[in-house]
Amino acid sequence: MPSSATPAPPLSHSPGADFGPVARVYDALAGLAFGGALRRAQRATLAAGLPPEPAPRVLVLGGGAGWVLSEIWRQRPRAQVLYLEVSAAMLARTRARLRRHPAPAGAAVELRRGTEADLRPGEQFDAIVTFFVLDCFTEAALPGALARLHAAHAPGAPWLVADFRPARRGWRRWLLWAMYRFFGLTVGLRAQQMPPWPQGLVALGWRPRWKMHFFGGAMVGLVLQKPEVLP
Repeated sequence: MPSSATPAPPLSHSPGADFGPVARVYDALAGLAFGGALRRAQRATLAAGLPPEPAPRVLVLGGGAGWVLSEIWRQRPRAQVLYLEVSAAMLARTRARLRRHPAPAGAAVELRRGTEADLRPGEQFDAIVTFFVLDCFTEAALPGALARLHAAHAPGAPWLVADFRPARRGWRRWLLWAMYRFFGLTVGLRAQQMPPWPQGLVALGWRPRWKMHFFGGAMVGLVLQKPEVLP
């Protein structure tokens, strides 16, 4: 996979939400609201799920300002990453981060502005990474998005998920309500409630081989695998 930090062509479709308006403060807001829980969930899920080969091809969807790249390369210094991010502002911050923290020798990253709809025919990956992105889809858009990502997995590839868990009652329900209202107002997030992403993954045949909860059970880290490769 070629290394690139140049902008992709303009999007050929309208994204569901562009987190650009909060790009400068997103990480700070996340830290203020959740402490280090979001990064702990991502770090633990990568440690549990990245393929053992030294230079896996990794798809990262919705990676934000680029912190996850440093963590992927810390664990797999030669990983070849496709970084799909809908926000031009987030990609600009990722490029700035790469100037400060370049990819290790032997590693590569392609920064591509877009969503799962901008995956190219035949692209296959040794790991799919969706961290705190599945919760952004509307229920209507979720099946198509999951199907496109599913089609991009190489045989035996794991799917790594870190995200908020659906909740019907209690403080977790009110937390989700507040987050959806906030991002609906600030970035135009179309989703107004948590879509059934766990059921969507199960419907495609993915099963967990590792799971861990974070932030009092409000977040979950998952490493999913197709049944034919589960022990």
